[in-house]
Amino acid sequence: MKRDWTYAGDAIKAMWLMLQTPEATDYIVASGISRSVRHFCKAAFDRLNLNYEDYVSTSPEFFRPINSVNLEGDPQKLKALGWSPSLSFEQLVEKMVDSDLALLTASSINT
Repeated sequence: MKRDWTYAGDAIKAMWLMLQTPEATDYIVASGISRSVRHFCKAAFDRLNLNYEDYVSTSPEFFRPINSVNLEGDPQKLKALGWSPSLSFEQLVEKMVDSDLALLTASSINT
């Protein structure tokens, strides 16, 4: 299973652009590239200089058969409005990891 990971800030910019069009239509907000959760884990643990395989395990009993399809959007119509993702997948993962580290650091300072 793969997912199309898109930064929420980019989705907000896409929505704003949609609202600027004179006529309502459907758009797909997506990066156009799908990646697996395994790829996400590897990128997150790489940010921490750790091997994700030392910390993450999978169990087929928890897989959701309903969501077994790859989800990848085609943003071409939205790109025609001038939209494009501002963060790469790797930058998005780094931003998420860094945010969690900042929260962890702030939490340990306050205890």
